[in-house]
Amino acid sequence: MSRAALVIMAAGMGSRFQGGIKQLEPVGPNGEIIMDYSIYDAMEAGFDKVVFVIRRELEKEFREVIGNRIEKIVDVAYAYQEVGDIPEAFRKRFLGRTKPWGTGQAILCCKNVVDTPFLVINADDFYGKQAYVQAYAYLTEKPGRAGNEICMVGFVLKNTLSENGAVTRGLCRVGSDGMLEKVVETRNIEKWEGGALIRGENGDVKVDADCLVSMNMWGLQPEFFKILELGFTDFLEKTGEKDTKAEYLLPTIIGGLLDEDKVSVQVLGSSDKWFGVTYKEDRENVAASVLTLIEEGKYPERLPEARQGQGYSGTEA
Repeated sequence: MSRAALVIMAAGMGSRFQGGIKQLEPVGPNGEIIMDYSIYDAMEAGFDKVVFVIRRELEKEFREVIGNRIEKIVDVAYAYQEVGDIPEAFRKRFLGRTKPWGTGQAILCCKNVVDTPFLVINADDFYGKQAYVQAYAYLTEKPGRAGNEICMVGFVLKNTLSENGAVTRGLCRVGSDGMLEKVVETRNIEKWEGGALIRGENGDVKVDADCLVSMNMWGLQPEFFKILELGFTDFLEKTGEKDTKAEYLLPTIIGGLLDEDKVSVQVLGSSDKWFGVTYKEDRENVAASVLTLIEEGKYPERLPEARQGQGYSGTEA
């Protein structure tokens, strides 16, 4: 049985990434995508199973670009995030919905393929080696953790901003004991004169660029699925049928649980530089960063089972 699984959320619509599916864009010298490096780092840290959360219509591309290769070196499973995969009592209410329900639903999709501690990551984020080492240690050092015992790898806000537009981040408040006290999912954060701004309809708000943020790197226990299920039902009950953009988001879910003192979240810091692809223009910077890491000897020039060619170059589904 797997000791710890890596769950990669890759079902996002990618609406800001024009001309291709951003999770499948090559960034390495041999056509490697960000997920190749994430899986490489996770396996080196000790993770022995990978679960891809995808949309069914992307399965063919995912298997061709990464799944068929990765399953040669690690146990691979798939979970499918579908708009209609909600409790039956709510399906008629949301028949017109086309957008998936967010990261909370994405994790719920894994409940039948994950039965061990697991680490959640975004498909298009490059987190660095140290983050996986710390998360794996937390998840495996104390067998039998309760479902409400969570860890989160935090990153410094200024190191996670894009040069090409606004981003969404979970702004965190961390206590002196290293425990997360509050996390607020915050949209429209931009770089500004060496700092950061939250752009708003009623004016802009400065934010501490050195604060810690959540990048959806959460360490969870299988029992957390029960917490998510109960919360999802409550979320759907409170969502109107015309609200087509409401999302069940992990930072918001965990933030609410923190407010009610129902979870404890250990914050793990990472000194590695985060980078990712939010906009198509970000790809060039990520590719240059990967090349630098290779030159520094942190990654081999060719990863195990590296893809030959130029990655996926299709159009947005």
